Amino acid sequence: MATQPNVLHYINGRFVESANGAFFDNINPFTNEPINQVAEGNKEDIDAAVWAAKDTFDGGPWRTMPVEERLRYVLRIAELIERYKEEIAYLEALDTGIPISQAKKQAARAAENFRFYAEMVKTRLVGEAYHVNGQFLNYTVYKPVGVAGLITPWNTPFMLETWKVAPALATGNTVVLKPAEWSPLTANKLAEIIDEAGLPAGVFNVVHGFGETAGAALVAHPDVRLISFTGETTTGMEIIRNSAATLKKTSMELGGKSPLIVFADADMERALDAAVWGVFSLNGERCTANSRLLLEQSIYDEFVERLKQRVDQIVIGDPMNPATELGPLIHRAHWERVNRYIEIAKQEGADVYAARVPEGLEKGNFVPPTLLLGCHNRMKVAQEEIFGPVMAVMAFADEQEAIRLANDVKYGLAAYVWTNDMKRGHRVAQAIESGMAWVNSPNVRDLRIPFGGTKYSGIGREGGHYSFDFYTEVQVVHVAVGDPPIPSFGKTKPSSALSVEQK
Repeated sequence: MATQPNVLHYINGRFVESANGAFFDNINPFTNEPINQVAEGNKEDIDAAVWAAKDTFDGGPWRTMPVEERLRYVLRIAELIERYKEEIAYLEALDTGIPISQAKKQAARAAENFRFYAEMVKTRLVGEAYHVNGQFLNYTVYKPVGVAGLITPWNTPFMLETWKVAPALATGNTVVLKPAEWSPLTANKLAEIIDEAGLPAGVFNVVHGFGETAGAALVAHPDVRLISFTGETTTGMEIIRNSAATLKKTSMELGGKSPLIVFADADMERALDAAVWGVFSLNGERCTANSRLLLEQSIYDEFVERLKQRVDQIVIGDPMNPATELGPLIHRAHWERVNRYIEIAKQEGADVYAARVPEGLEKGNFVPPTLLLGCHNRMKVAQEEIFGPVMAVMAFADEQEAIRLANDVKYGLAAYVWTNDMKRGHRVAQAIESGMAWVNSPNVRDLRIPFGGTKYSGIGREGGHYSFDFYTEVQVVHVAVGDPPIPSFGKTKPSSALSVEQK
């Protein structure tokens, strides 16, 4: 039985059904029963949303209004997110299975995304000017690009939607958001918030639906100038291929298989805290999860025994219970995928150690926190992204081997190094092929720094002023302030230029 109203698209300032009237079921991961139905967008709906966004961009007033006025809208969105943060957290937990205590933190971060980019545009979106020999003044201006197509994932969907929407709007672009089909509730709430904030119709649009139809239509649309995507690497590759036909700017934040390296001299208690939190919070469904644990050989046995104790104590249960630390995976299909990898680990010779899912939770998509012990780097479970509460554990002999193992994957998003030798900490962090690295720290975010990966983990950086490189175009204006000489061309015809006939 449905527990929420049906979700509609938000196009040109109105909540509307799909052009063909189609809907699909949205399923509760805790019960595997329908939450509601969601409008299933297709090319027609994408066309309507892009038309609205382009018409609003071309004709104003969003792009042309004074920056201070535009940023007042952005700050108003932040205020409304804070007002509705309890509802947002509830919807996120209901839709995704993320524990409510963790969903509340994500809602707080979402409000901060809008506040941060309002401040960044005000203070950091500045150009440069150069005087040339007293004859020229050359200066740069940053201009919005146009219609931004934003395609967002189902893990922490609300925060990641705002991570893209905030800079896109603050810099003057208009937006068409295609949220993940498995997590539509908070994307709909964001549309309601932006509608309440009073943004001009067409500035922000949401089309729900599937990647193969709505997502593909958004990527292919010739009037969409930007595509920002967060999600799985194979999908990102397809988006880049399809974007090439219309020369779109793309930003790709893709998969990861991030190592957490613990040297023998590390603070073991803190390293344990970081290892457990980094892969089992958010149900293990995070791109920066430390899904590979590399332990120096001399501490391997002790660390693993203490890790088992931690795993046994993780509270598994109803995501709405504030005490729950690990909830159900978002969808039955993803539950099946994660369990297939656990079976593969057994076949590959890993020793699988898992906590027990309590009785009474059989309806939900629960995978207990799981350790794959005694792994080596050639195993599929050590190379491929599982995206669940599963960590592959292996040993290394020395610093050189740790670096080699860390880099011997196709991904390069994040890395974590634990050691009390700070020279080694810097050395190893910089030797790892990753877009981001933390030393003696869990994954803590500073909105001022760039976020992104290398290798198969993505292309480009967003965050801080680095987002301006993607969400704006830089224009150079050359102004003559003196009377610089202009080459004479075409005023006279020298004799040497006479035609053959004239000669």
